[in-house]
Amino acid sequence: MRELSLDDIEALAVGAWILGTGGGGSPYLGLLNMRRLYAEGQRVNLMAPEGLADADWVAVVSNMGAPLVGQERLADSRNIARAVEIQQDLLGAPFRAVMSLEIGGGNGIQPLMAAAHLGLPVVDADTMGRAYPEAQMTSVAVGDLRPWPCVLYDPRGIEAVVTRVPSWRWMERVSRRICVELGSIASTCKAPRTGREVKDWGIPGTVTKAIGLGRRVAEAVRRHQDPVAAIIAEGRGKLLFRGKVVDVARRTTEGYLRGRAVIEGLDDDRGAKVEIAFENEWVVAWRDGEPLAMSPDLI
Repeated sequence: MRELSLDDIEALAVGAWILGTGGGGSPYLGLLNMRRLYAEGQRVNLMAPEGLADADWVAVVSNMGAPLVGQERLADSRNIARAVEIQQDLLGAPFRAVMSLEIGGGNGIQPLMAAAHLGLPVVDADTMGRAYPEAQMTSVAVGDLRPWPCVLYDPRGIEAVVTRVPSWRWMERVSRRICVELGSIASTCKAPRTGREVKDWGIPGTVTKAIGLGRRVAEAVRRHQDPVAAIIAEGRGKLLFRGKVVDVARRTTEGYLRGRAVIEGLDDDRGAKVEIAFENEWVVAWRDGEPLAMSPDLI
């Protein structure tokens, strides 16, 4: 267990943005919430999954919806805390900690906002290792753990609960439809997980990983070095293409942000073109019509 400094949270916001590959919402809005909460004297602790007892209960949180809508309806830390409170009332037992559904994007900050209000630590883990657009694309879904109940909360005070579904795919379909009715964005607390389930099926160390990425970028900027090269070095990745964005077509539909972006090559890639398709996250890239990269790799 260690207390997260505001510098840690600043680095986390940058690292989560990178791991989000376009999805998970904007970390910046959550960061503004955390700056305010820390200025008011709140603090958040980070704990390793191994610190959980097998019988502990962990709240798994995220914002659901289209990232573009999240730029219009500004983040409020009280919303995600309320979703956890509703889930705790349904559970009939106290939560030991809060954990992110996905470390990528703004959802990497969501558990910190809930934890600051509720006085709980944040688990250094998530269920994706990045950001994905749908509920069945999680490690707990791979483990076939129970997908219900799922709580959705709207800032107008609307509270909804999906009490039972036959599969993770159905949980995605039903909760997404509720989310669309709420304006294509909602604060959610997913099915509670036990400490044993988090240790068996959570992806450990992802908060620390995001902080490390953010610190590496900040150091590169401070030294007037290439931040992209720093990301590649920290993430053991490779540079696929260098160019400029010349076109973006995007639409908010069915609670997702879907579309394509076109990048024209520069320097050694001059004369070539990359097209990237996304559903919240960058999903697949083509270079001159030939497949170049695709999820689950981070693009």
